[in-house]
Amino acid sequence: MSVIVVKHKVRGSLTKACLYFSTKDAISADQGKTRLKKRWRKDHKKPPLNEHVSWEERLADVVTPLWRLNYDEQLQLKQAHQEMILSKLSDQFARQIPSQLQSSSTGKLSFPVLPILPSPVRDGYRNKSTFSVNRGVDGNPKTVGFYVGTGRQGNIICVNGDHLLNMPEKHKVVARCYQDFIRLSALEPCLLFHTGGHWREVTVRTNAEGHTMAIVYFNPQTLTPAEIAPHKASLVDYFIRGPGAVCQLDSLYFQESSMTRCSHEESPYQLLHGQPHIYEEVLGFKFRISADAFFQVNQAAAEVLYCTVRDMCLPNPEKVIGRAGGEDARKVGGTLLDVCSGTGAIGITVSPRVDRVIGIELIEQAVEDARHNAALNKVLNCVFLPGKAEVVLPGLMPQLSSSEGGLTAVVNPARAGLHYRVIRALRNQRAIRKLVYISCKPDGEAMRNFRELCCAPDPQKKLTGEAFSPTVAVPVDMFPHTPHCELVLVFER
Repeated sequence: MSVIVVKHKVRGSLTKACLYFSTKDAISADQGKTRLKKRWRKDHKKPPLNEHVSWEERLADVVTPLWRLNYDEQLQLKQAHQEMILSKLSDQFARQIPSQLQSSSTGKLSFPVLPILPSPVRDGYRNKSTFSVNRGVDGNPKTVGFYVGTGRQGNIICVNGDHLLNMPEKHKVVARCYQDFIRLSALEPCLLFHTGGHWREVTVRTNAEGHTMAIVYFNPQTLTPAEIAPHKASLVDYFIRGPGAVCQLDSLYFQESSMTRCSHEESPYQLLHGQPHIYEEVLGFKFRISADAFFQVNQAAAEVLYCTVRDMCLPNPEKVIGRAGGEDARKVGGTLLDVCSGTGAIGITVSPRVDRVIGIELIEQAVEDARHNAALNKVLNCVFLPGKAEVVLPGLMPQLSSSEGGLTAVVNPARAGLHYRVIRALRNQRAIRKLVYISCKPDGEAMRNFRELCCAPDPQKKLTGEAFSPTVAVPVDMFPHTPHCELVLVFER
């Protein structure tokens, strides 16, 4: 694989080295990818499970597989993995995309990949953790922690997570107290839905100010509301007036559910104590966090991610004094289409640079949060629409054809990627000249999306719009001590 080190200007005066991938030498490219794969497998390989490895080490290897490496080594490993993925992408484009999208100088596609942006916080960074309940090392079924083993193999052991590097102390305290509470309770834990039991996992959410929300999940089985009521009262008493008061909970929620995952609409989150929301600040904007709202699990790194996305969507070197006395770019104008907008974080943080933001989000509670967040921050140019993107987007596109100042799209889907109809609508909307794709798993279903965005026009698949081409990629480390990171990939045409 040919690699050329160049300088790339990002965010005004900040200059960083970047790598250009080229597939002009197929043999060397394959050799390069093989070396990267070997390195990834070697460094990511877990030690064998035997009697000489403690349960704490086994759990750390599951939850934080890179914990044995120093942070610089972790970043090097992640950079190499992203390079391997994007090199594969380059190879596919070189074989499949039309000649007009290929580099005239080499005959092969190439695009820059910037060095991975590190997380400002490396330890205790998680603002959301979900602790499971199952049999512990000592056989106690009321153990709160994380799983080692799998249900398929029937060897699940629940191990306390106090030693995990990515876990903040507040989360550990809530988990210990919840374990103490359910061990005092007369009700059994729900280990398998069909075998009975009631107490399930607990989710802990915190913000940068230390405010804490706990959500306890409960399987009612055949209990009536009247029979459940005293157990809810005991939960409140324990955490507010009893030993659990050490957690200093600002919010305590309770959800009854006989399913693994259940939305607020399917089974409402019951506020047993405290405030209905906690709030987090990102890039000078304040965001409301509901019990089931999606928010990046690393607030400090989220600022790096959103700043990167903002600058990739709408770069502008001119700076003025803006919100909270900090620097902000002058307005570029145009419309930002925010697909999978969640609680509005991307749209709202980009809003000062554009004329309007249109967000689309499936989860209704997240849409309510996004609208609230826009009003809370006095942002008047954002509109958030509920519904499936594949349903809402095609009907919305004709209204965007005449967008003054240009139309930019940013998509931030789950690991499953974007629905084919969403890709088709984005691809066939000629007004979109730039699309920024954020992926936490670019070698998964997102790769299919990349191919559909960049392949030759295909009337049979109804992909009639001009093809996009990747122009720059930026990895952002959101998850220190794990092999995962976010990838920001810019497509233009």
